[in-house]
Amino acid sequence: MVVYAASPGRRGEEAVRETYVEGQRAVLDYFGGRSNPPDRYIYTSSTGVYGDHDGAWVDEETPLSPTTERERILVDAETVALDGAAESGIDGTVARFAGLYGPDRYRLGRYLECPVTDGYLNLTHRDDAAGALAYFLREDCARDDVVLVVDDEPVSKWDLADWLAAACGEPEPPKQTKAQRLADETLSPAAKGRLPPVTRRDCSAGRQY
Repeated sequence: MVVYAASPGRRGEEAVRETYVEGQRAVLDYFGGRSNPPDRYIYTSSTGVYGDHDGAWVDEETPLSPTTERERILVDAETVALDGAAESGIDGTVARFAGLYGPDRYRLGRYLECPVTDGYLNLTHRDDAAGALAYFLREDCARDDVVLVVDDEPVSKWDLADWLAAACGEPEPPKQTKAQRLADETLSPAAKGRLPPVTRRDCSAGRQY
């Protein structure tokens, strides 16, 4: 069994492609060429493959509509995970993680330190993410399949910020709309590219294991 859970060591689309596409190909070529290749391969993907769906719920059957080059690379990586594994005689699984949080994993302090832009967050705790992978292996399920790993309670960024402020005894942070954020003349083109016209993308775990 092989689990591919990598992240780029630097920023930029080239690093993303090297890690998620070329890196996977190298791993699959290596293990597929062994005399005793593993029978399972799991790739940890991202809900970022969905692009923007105008606030609609999405699940594993929702067509992918990436809007940025990074999202298109993530889609290519999923193809490598399934088709590349199959070519090597290995059963592939794509686990689409929502935003991970947990100890040392999420910079929640930023929601108290600067204006919070409206939108929704789809999240999963890091322990649940690891537990999902363990479940796929233990129960021998989700072979040659794509599975969302996400909770079913998308949260408003504004609500999260207010909850954090109350929990920390801090004043509620200032808030802004996407239009206000985009109107900020100091905002870099890269940052603007990360703000689609509608940032709400609610994810539903259609296959509940």
